[in-house]
This record gives sequence, structure tokens and C-alpha cells, in this order.
Amino acid sequence: MYDDLIGLASGQEELFVDPDADNARAVFRKKTRGLVDKVMTAEEAVRTIIKDGDYLAVGGFGHVRIPTAILYEVVRQGKKNLGMAGHTSIYDSDLLASMGLMDRCDISYVIGYEIRGLSASARRAFQSKNIRKTDWSNGALAWRFAAGAMGLSFIPSRQMLGTDTFKRSAAKTVECPFTGQRYCALPALYPDVAIIHVHNADTYGNAQITDGILVSDPMVARCSKKVIISTERLIPHDEIRANPKGTTIPYYCVDAVVEQPYGSHPGNMPGEYWFDEDYFKLYLNTVKTEEGTKEFYNDYIYGVKSFEEYLDKIGGMKKMRELRAIEKVIYANNC
Repeated sequence: MYDDLIGLASGQEELFVDPDADNARAVFRKKTRGLVDKVMTAEEAVRTIIKDGDYLAVGGFGHVRIPTAILYEVVRQGKKNLGMAGHTSIYDSDLLASMGLMDRCDISYVIGYEIRGLSASARRAFQSKNIRKTDWSNGALAWRFAAGAMGLSFIPSRQMLGTDTFKRSAAKTVECPFTGQRYCALPALYPDVAIIHVHNADTYGNAQITDGILVSDPMVARCSKKVIISTERLIPHDEIRANPKGTTIPYYCVDAVVEQPYGSHPGNMPGEYWFDEDYFKLYLNTVKTEEGTKEFYNDYIYGVKSFEEYLDKIGGMKKMRELRAIEKVIYANNC
């Protein structure tokens, strides 16, 4: 089990993203530091920022605070040959994999919808040979984001040592120059584009995640070459300045701001609205077959022109008021 500790070792799989910190810094230096209005529509943000072949990092955790509105637009525009960090990534990775938009994925957690079961459409996609896969633990992917945010090319860790996950990764072991101990060298991750949904943002991109877990999103925003923020609401810049500690992601990381109320549906937006379990049940039942998958995507994504039309299709404001009421009760009981 611990053969990889006897001397230096390497994982067997492919490294999808260049970990060279200097190459990433050359891109970061070109980003504007001015207070520029970055508000645009989801259609414009995806069209101008995400290119075919880009490697994406998606914020949130599982089905919590996922940037659904932006992801639907990626699917609608048919972006191709995308890579993705599958860091507790469920509905988001499912959307890209099921429609054949993804050709490579760093996997720590995909396909499983927790107690709801597995997505048959995502399983078909990931079991095919159309997606190249490299394994990591959740912790390892988080540390890779952290390494990128710190401007490093790798970070030493004890993650995955002695496991088959290490063998199926692209990590290496290194020797500590101080103690001679073996560590797992996790390569920095510098995604081309990050997509993150937040509670509040101003027009310049200063973003606040006011409730729920942050996960790796602050690190993801800092290590990604471009960042799209979708937000439940735009707030005045003066409100940001009045509460500087509340800024989770600073404006200089951000390239686009999309105001999209209910933009995480069918996911949970902490403090705002609960999971839409009826939608998830419908989705998982419908995508059991390839025909059902095509039908569902045609009805709920390709067949609507905007996220507002999608919301109308799933029950409109009546449904969202119901989900808000559930979240209000659950939120109050947990505070």
C-alpha cells in the first residue's frame, strides 16, 4: 500500500493544466486594476469570456450556491472541448458532460446526487472514452487551488499518499529538504475561467458570500485567469466600502458581473431559497435514457431563451416563494 513512499513516485494520469506560476502571472499582470463597470448579461459573459477548449472551475459545493444560470448559457452556446475541475461537482459537471461539452476532468466527486441517487446521463458520459479523467481527493483539489492563489507551481501535502487515488492522479512525491520526509507534491491549478455565484456584488466585481460555506471559492477566484461572477443582486459600491470585511472576492479578480436572481436554482442558495427537490427528481428520472436526456435539455435549456424563461417553466415566482419559505424555516432553525 505504501510502495510509493519508497523513493520518489509519480501518478499515472494526465496533468491537464500548466502549473507554471510565472506563465499564470504573465496573464494576471494584464488584468485591469481600475474600477470598471463589468456588468453584462449571461449571454455576453459566456460569449466573450469562455472559449472552446477552456478549463473551467465552478464555485459552490455540491448543489449549494452553484452558478446555474451561467452554466445553462454555456450549454446553450455549445462551447466545446472544455476541461473542468470536478471538485464536489454534481449538477454542474453533469450539464457539461451529458451534452458532450467536456473532454477532460480532474475528478474528486462527480455523478452522485447525494441521497437523491446517481445521474444516469452523467454516468454514461464519464464511463465513455470521450472524457479523459484524472483522480484527486477533494482536499487535494482544494490545495491545488490554494497553490495557484499563492502563486506557486506546487504545494506539499500528505493528501493521497499510500492510496490508489495517488496512482490515478498526476501528483508526484518529493523529499522535504529539511527533514527528508516524503510529501505529495500537488501541482498548482490555474483554470482559464472560474464561474462563481454569490449573494451580492457591485458593478466592479466586489463580491459577497454572506451565508453558507465558502468552500474554495476565494482561492478559485484568485487562481483563475478570468472570473465570471453571477449574483443574486447588485448593490451600491458604497455598501461594499461600508463593510470591507464582507468582500469575499475582490474586484480585481473579476472580469464579468451578471445579475441573476435565483441564479442557483435548482440548487440551494443559503439564506435565500432551498433545493428544488421536485426538479431534481424530475431530472434524474428523465435522464435515465439518452432519449429522455435530449428531451429534458431541449425543454429546459435549449428551448428557452433566458434564465427567466426557464424559471417560468419550472413554476415561476410561485415556486421560488415556496423554496424561499422552506429556506427561511430551515435557516431560522439552524441559527
